[in-house]
Amino acid sequence: MRKSSRRAFLAAGSATAISVVTAPHVARGQTPRKWRCVTSWTKNLPGPGVSAERLASRIVEMSQGEISIDVLPAGAIVPAFGVLDAVSTGAVEMGHTAAVFWAGKMAVAPIFSTVPFGMSPTQHVAWLQSGGQALWDELYAARNVKPFLGGNTGPSASGWFKKPVNSLADIKGLRIRATGLSGEVYGALGATAVAIPPGETYAALERSVVDAVEFLAPMNDLPLGLHKVAENLLVPGFNKPNGASELLIRLDLWQALPPHLKAIVATASQAEHDAGLADAELLNGKALRDLVAQGAKLGTIPPDILKAARAAAEAVLTRIAGTDVLAGRVVASYRETQAAVQGWTGIADVGRYSRG
Repeated sequence: MRKSSRRAFLAAGSATAISVVTAPHVARGQTPRKWRCVTSWTKNLPGPGVSAERLASRIVEMSQGEISIDVLPAGAIVPAFGVLDAVSTGAVEMGHTAAVFWAGKMAVAPIFSTVPFGMSPTQHVAWLQSGGQALWDELYAARNVKPFLGGNTGPSASGWFKKPVNSLADIKGLRIRATGLSGEVYGALGATAVAIPPGETYAALERSVVDAVEFLAPMNDLPLGLHKVAENLLVPGFNKPNGASELLIRLDLWQALPPHLKAIVATASQAEHDAGLADAELLNGKALRDLVAQGAKLGTIPPDILKAARAAAEAVLTRIAGTDVLAGRVVASYRETQAAVQGWTGIADVGRYSRG
């Protein structure tokens, strides 16, 4: 082969090789996907609101603009409790919310957020990875929705109470802002659970629509000022030992994504779950000190309440398990995993933080 022909051949080969490598990037850049993400939160609400914004930014950055996301706070398009339906019907492409809100639509759904006396955030992830995610996918598929963990605020407090709580008698007749299975447990204890969107929580407490509020943890509660109208903060958070939020994507939209974008969404969601937990670990201690300095009274839930609440929680799970076949499978899977993981963590955690 003559030198001129050889050079032409090599140049053509190089051009072909370059086009193979770069063409996918060019093609992707020409067809950006514009998604709207409705949320159950006020904009940048500490914890879940921050997670919604950060998760969207991470997806956009990792996809190099192949997906653009407009994050919309509660009320901008749909109300806080309308996120699931908005994604399901195709009104929007994405949502950031929490499964605790869907008890009235799918009785077993709140388990994918938190269960009274249930698993910790880490244990919850272990359950999802060992079969829970497949059950979650199956449950939400009937509504044309694909769910992911989309953040975590960690364990919550039992709640903020206007009056001291010294026994089970003080719970009876109480009106408390509570969602999901926690609301059912408080109801079994004689309280009236009221479902109130996060952004309306402070106003409801201030106006005495409710006497108490179950929200999240110190880092989330402090900015809302709940301690200014209900000074008694009770722990432990038997009602919400986990604080998982969820990212929802319309199922047919998800199924049409190419593999690399599916991987990006899944990876970004997992990263935000970790980031949310890190925020909770870093900020809750300081927020608690600030709350106490501003007059909050930290107390513990009386033993008779914990005993009654534990029995009520088991009864609630059993009731849910009987609502349909899939719910029964979810509850059985959850209980099996919780029993398995506590075989070690129940031993490993004993006395870990003792100063003795």
